[in-house]
Amino acid sequence: MTVPYRAGFVALVGRPNVGKSTLINRLVGEKVAIVSRKPQTTRHRILGIRHLPDAQIIYVDTPGMHARTPREMNRYLNRTAVDALADVDAVAFVVDGLQWTEDDELALSKARKAGAPLVLVVNKVDRIQDKSLLLPHLAELSRKANFAEIVPTSARRGTNLAELEAAFVKLLPESPQLFPEEQVTDRGDRFRAAELVREQLMRALGQELPYAITVQIEALEMEERLARVSAIIWVERPGQKAIVIGKGGELLKRIGRDARHEMERLFGRKVFLQLWVKVREGWSDDRQALRSLGYEE
Repeated sequence: MTVPYRAGFVALVGRPNVGKSTLINRLVGEKVAIVSRKPQTTRHRILGIRHLPDAQIIYVDTPGMHARTPREMNRYLNRTAVDALADVDAVAFVVDGLQWTEDDELALSKARKAGAPLVLVVNKVDRIQDKSLLLPHLAELSRKANFAEIVPTSARRGTNLAELEAAFVKLLPESPQLFPEEQVTDRGDRFRAAELVREQLMRALGQELPYAITVQIEALEMEERLARVSAIIWVERPGQKAIVIGKGGELLKRIGRDARHEMERLFGRKVFLQLWVKVREGWSDDRQALRSLGYEE
């Protein structure tokens, strides 16, 4: 009996910092979303495409949903996450181990309203010290919604990802391929280059400053053996500019070096990267400024 080919969209939703981007990278088998330990690293809807012999799963990575939205950027992130739930075939609701917060509650309520089958993904189970707490926690979570399946995972270690993938395939409709075999994301080189710079900023800076920073690619030229990239790092205040540059320019040099190495892996060639730091006051609380910097609705 021939197995029917299936293809469709699976949205990964949850509060910030539950490991959605790490999970999508492991499932796709390639880095399509940047990761850091800081919440709200993901700011855009990003597709990651997984090609299987009998299925194509298009994963939709989304910003973490959060109840407190003091700035326009926070509200944009929530809108982006909710909009990504439209017309998907399944929703992966991702939580962090044994934790449950008001942000989890918000994300679950939005996921349920989408109307698509829900798969509960309990991530980071490798960090649970007392494993005897896991089964009671899963039982408690199972009462919060009508989940099609519940899968404990560790995106970092790759635990139960094959089982998770199989759960998604069962929920997809019969369909031909939606994307060509060689495509792994819907995002182009300029977007991915900007994200790689922002990833290094998130990793290098303190808790608050990364949220006042965005990256804009001014130029990207691909030559046979070299990529030339020029990028602006936008901050909101002159004092932030000084922090990003660092004493004697050392921090900016390190950020540029680490971003360049990531780009060389992505583009498969040497990269010449130029970075500038500029001030644009209040951009993260200004809808028009957000649009001009690539945060489209």
